[in-house]
Amino acid sequence: MIVKEEFLSKLRRYFSLNLYEVKIWAALLSRGVSTAGELSDIANVPRSRSYDVLESLEKKGFVIMKIGKPIKYLAVPPSEVIERVKKNMREMAEDRVSRLEDLKSTDVLNELNALHTQGVELVEPTDLSGSLRGRHNLYNHLELTIRNAEESVILMTTAQGLIRKIEGLKPTFQKIKKRGVKIRIAAPVTKESAAAVKDISDVAEIRHTNSKARFCVVDGKEIIFMVIDDSEVHPTYDIGIWVNTPFFANAMQELFDLAWKELKPAEKIMKK
Repeated sequence: MIVKEEFLSKLRRYFSLNLYEVKIWAALLSRGVSTAGELSDIANVPRSRSYDVLESLEKKGFVIMKIGKPIKYLAVPPSEVIERVKKNMREMAEDRVSRLEDLKSTDVLNELNALHTQGVELVEPTDLSGSLRGRHNLYNHLELTIRNAEESVILMTTAQGLIRKIEGLKPTFQKIKKRGVKIRIAAPVTKESAAAVKDISDVAEIRHTNSKARFCVVDGKEIIFMVIDDSEVHPTYDIGIWVNTPFFANAMQELFDLAWKELKPAEKIMKK
């Protein structure tokens, strides 16, 4: 059986299989029905491992074992495999989410919080900082920081950054708004960002700026700022810095307040 390594890699990525599993499965698909020994030879997988691999594939819904001697295996149609994998992944995800929700009402969470509280007390203020690599990690930490806001959130971002933040963080903005947190956003109000501006206008006050700066200050205590122009970097290489420092964060908020007074409200820009 001649199958390109690139194709096998795709199968591993899409179906979460190991190398032996994708080799055996691809071999079986090419044969339709076969014995473990035949598949071992075709896929170049050690015979001692082929039975374990086929048993694993059977449990995952990729193959069916035919009763008889010798034991043969039948390939499940790929379209059906996709549906089975989707169902299994959905059930696993729901089970994990359920267990995590149940964890909130147990002593385990209390013990974890106690450990964290004790640990933070021992941390030097200069240690409450870190670098965030990749836009996914950036937005995860941004959401966490904003979610814990008690008084204010200020954001300065680009037009594309505004669109991304509204898509990913609107539910968080709505929750903190209900708690009385004041949200102000400075971003370029353009044709492409107009829809995002309208979408968040009932939650945050937005004003127009041509700046390419990207940062967020929460409660005048924590700040996250991005160090690269988002139009010139791939999302996986985006970099941000998080610092928990009232001195620096409050200074940035004061500078933002000064600039804010000179910025035009988004609705006036959109009327032009």
